[in-house]
Amino acid sequence: MNILIIEDEVKAAASLAALITKIRPEATIVSKLQSVKSSVTYLSEQPHPDLIFMDIQLSDGLCFNIFKAVRVSCPVVFCTAFDEYTLEAFKANGVDYVLKPFSQLDIENAFKKVDELKNFFQQHAQHPLPQLNDLLAKVAPPAGKKNFLVFKNNKYLNIATETIAYFYIKHEATMIRTFDQQEYSVNQSLDQIHAQLSPDQFFRVNRQYLVNFHAIKEVEHYFARKLLVNLSIPTPDKLLINKEKVQIFLTWLENR
Repeated sequence: MNILIIEDEVKAAASLAALITKIRPEATIVSKLQSVKSSVTYLSEQPHPDLIFMDIQLSDGLCFNIFKAVRVSCPVVFCTAFDEYTLEAFKANGVDYVLKPFSQLDIENAFKKVDELKNFFQQHAQHPLPQLNDLLAKVAPPAGKKNFLVFKNNKYLNIATETIAYFYIKHEATMIRTFDQQEYSVNQSLDQIHAQLSPDQFFRVNRQYLVNFHAIKEVEHYFARKLLVNLSIPTPDKLLINKEKVQIFLTWLENR
């Protein structure tokens, strides 16, 4: 098996290569690349490997730009410190998504998944369509929760998700703020709510806020390479995105 590593952190690439060699000693690491540009050049000129381990944030941009520039014909295991890109990863030949810092078990499980998918398609090569549809149904991300049940003024109400401008933390309680500026408390943590929402529709700006794409009015540059997000309705706090998440957020905005 020929394996290509695309990772801009030298130590991370070396660690990943060592794990791969330990787990699959028969594998050959054909190259280690650090940028979108070098990856596009390599994949345009060289035979494609059997598998790519690819970091999402590279030295010159997000790895998804590689797929826009060249057709990648092999499966990809994405290795990243962030989990906002699950949907994009599976759209781009992704067979697994490993969060840093990854362990030997993480990489072993990634190889196991690659092997299982390879065996699946070999076994069903003659009649692939029904099985392929089943597989896609299993790995496809959920469309997102359609509504939230809340209790207010001695009444249970269903609040449609599309009417929610943002979720936020207020005095340790999770609150819903709608586009018509109604407010409700919900008996779930922000982490639990985030897991139920469509990643296309909502973004976790910070630990306190989950915002609807349609609520975003404008985005400004802020001090210390942060971004200030202004919504179409007021928020109790400034919505700041730290510099580590700036590129992730801008890509999310762009890929609607």
